[in-house]
Amino acid sequence: MTESQPGVHAEQGLSGEQRARVSQVVEAARQRVGDFYGGRLSSPKLLVCLTEECYQRIGGGKERGIAVLNRSVMLSPRGLDPVIASHELSHIELHERIGGGADVPQWFDEGLAVVVSDDPRYLAPASAPDRCLIEPTGPLPVTLGEWLHAAGQDPGTYAKSACQVSRWLRRNGERAGLQTLIKGLNNGDPFTTLVKVAPQAQPTSW
Repeated sequence: MTESQPGVHAEQGLSGEQRARVSQVVEAARQRVGDFYGGRLSSPKLLVCLTEECYQRIGGGKERGIAVLNRSVMLSPRGLDPVIASHELSHIELHERIGGGADVPQWFDEGLAVVVSDDPRYLAPASAPDRCLIEPTGPLPVTLGEWLHAAGQDPGTYAKSACQVSRWLRRNGERAGLQTLIKGLNNGDPFTTLVKVAPQAQPTSW
């Protein structure tokens, strides 16, 4: 791979049009994350592939993109999009801001990334009174292992988590609430004392 711009390593042999597309996606994704968090503290490397062969060669799989060890983001040809790129960048930005000691459940991390990336697959438009597309009806995955299992069985797990996070943000001042949460986590306060979620709807019995 070659460094096409500072912090961005793209597949070799790209055309001028392809390089321009990579640059546009990266800039839009960084802007989206910076706008939401009020600036960016993280500066991960981005490894961008425009062919599946390239993505497999750098260790990628079937995912569109992935954050690696909070230091880099890998984007597949299917993930060269501001939504996917900003989703992965959001993970790294959150982890950069809370440091290594804070414990954030996976559902919040993933749901927040969906909100930051404004992913229309899992959220209604920001102008909607309620952005939820799928109502959470039970506990959401806390650990990474639980998340991978749940999301693998039910893609709606992303929408359910984004629903919970979007509602929490609206009740707590949106970005201001997130900044307060980050400050509390860095002060050593447990996540469960800082984030109170509304009671979840229960499935209807017939």
